[in-house]
Amino acid sequence: MEMRGMMGGFYKISEWIMRLSVTNLLWVLTSLPFWYLFFFGVIVPLSNTDPVWDQVFSGLLVSTVAVPFVLFPATSAMFTTVRKWVMGDVDVPLLKTFFRGYKENYKVSMFGGILYSLIFLVIFLDIRFYFNGAPGIELISYVFMGIALLLVVSMFNFFSMVVHYHMKTLQLLKNAVLITIGRPFRSLSSAIAAAGIAWISMRFTFLLPFFSAVFIAYLSFFNFYQIYLKLKEQQERQQQEQLEEAEEAETKN
Repeated sequence: MEMRGMMGGFYKISEWIMRLSVTNLLWVLTSLPFWYLFFFGVIVPLSNTDPVWDQVFSGLLVSTVAVPFVLFPATSAMFTTVRKWVMGDVDVPLLKTFFRGYKENYKVSMFGGILYSLIFLVIFLDIRFYFNGAPGIELISYVFMGIALLLVVSMFNFFSMVVHYHMKTLQLLKNAVLITIGRPFRSLSSAIAAAGIAWISMRFTFLLPFFSAVFIAYLSFFNFYQIYLKLKEQQERQQQEQLEEAEEAETKN
């Protein structure tokens, strides 16, 4: 029997709090090796009054090794779950859906993580090289910063496509970048939402293990799904127009 009124509203809110927090905790736990390496390799050295930048860079490199093998598969699993919610199936079993998504998308997520990690590493080295270069040449570093930002935003679409399509990794990455460029409003809104959630989470750190990542994933897939529906509608309209033109030509003949 469905609850109504205020009690029904509280019940639905509590259900959503449970869904979001459980999914976020699963993501944190399955990506824990990365966060361990990142915390002790990057955050702790940066917290020193006089950080050793070579040590920070080494910690960043070590933690990056864990990105393809734990962080990307865990994020794909989280996107698998939020995909169900966005598409209207809010009562899916959380553990089963999460770990099924983790298993089914592990390979493509891992290869995607390797590609993204290598690209970001090259961009980071380019930024470091040009930023410390001769006067005037440091402007090139800002170009690479822009490319890095574009790739960061494209990851939202990459994970959305991983859980929504069956494609090869290179095709997913290429299409994710193309969608990011081709749909700037949706891509920008995902980026702004993610930045806003990250800023709030830094102010209220208790949100980090329970809600932050899953909120970003939900909003990112929601934006992607709106793009998908619009493209599907355009494709169906074109097919209908082609069918009508073919029927009209056949009638004339």
